[in-house]
Amino acid sequence: MPTPHRHVYAGIDTHADTHHVAIIDELGRKLDDAEFPTTPAGYAAILAFITTLGTLRKVGIEGTASYGAGITAHLRSQQIEVREIIRPNRQARRGGKSDPIDAYAAAKAIAADDHDRLPIPKLLGGVIAGLANLLCAYTTAVKARTTAIVQIKNKLVTADTAFRQAHRGLNDKTLIARLAATRPVATDYQRKALRTLARRYQNLTGEIDELLTDITTVVADTAPALAAAKGIGPISAAKLLVTAGENPERIRSKEAFAALCGVSPLQASSGKTNRHRLNRGGNRQANQALHQIVLVRMSSDPRTRAYVAR
Repeated sequence: MPTPHRHVYAGIDTHADTHHVAIIDELGRKLDDAEFPTTPAGYAAILAFITTLGTLRKVGIEGTASYGAGITAHLRSQQIEVREIIRPNRQARRGGKSDPIDAYAAAKAIAADDHDRLPIPKLLGGVIAGLANLLCAYTTAVKARTTAIVQIKNKLVTADTAFRQAHRGLNDKTLIARLAATRPVATDYQRKALRTLARRYQNLTGEIDELLTDITTVVADTAPALAAAKGIGPISAAKLLVTAGENPERIRSKEAFAALCGVSPLQASSGKTNRHRLNRGGNRQANQALHQIVLVRMSSDPRTRAYVAR
């Protein structure tokens, strides 16, 4: 049975196969810690463990969107308040690193979070999680296609003069089509490599087009107002939606979202100097999306132009 009138906080250090759980009281005293498997039975055992030593206030978990996703979902399904621990306390790390140390550091961090500043974990498994998967596949396909065309042009530099001249000055679409249709002899390995790269480029283009169609559909269905806003393409909109997550109510203000995207000004005042500096933190994908949106709107939207001029 829980000890009466004692409030406790739990910290969880997450891994692929095991989670280490540590519990402290409201005075920061270590009560107990233990390791559990990352299985449904293990999650149930964790819940039983953290509710036996007192009245549970909050749980701090590292990696709520990766190794800690399962235990996060389980605890939230039981109406347990969960916060994400960004990293173990640096002072605790000075005494060494181990799973118990990290778990206790997470517990201390959540106990010290009097003003609820630690982030609420994203909900996983919904339409936004699916959109994130589509966006990941799209991004990697675009990178691979870019790599393919760069390799093609590099290899053409060292091709024989006649072959190089025959493909000089062609736009990318025509160049790829011609190379993909070549029939090199069996021992002409350079031309065979160029044909392979060209066909890879074509296959990746098909993947990218299909993924873009799916992303556009999901964005339009999920956030039609965002999709219809001037200067916001489907990829930029998808990046912003993924950053906000399935439960955007966890972001309590516009200022908090700006900080999450790395576009909020930060105080850099000292003495008589009063100034701000750029925020170089935050989600880089969201930051890139906002940058792209601003560039588009600066070229086409009168309100944005007036704002920049002012």
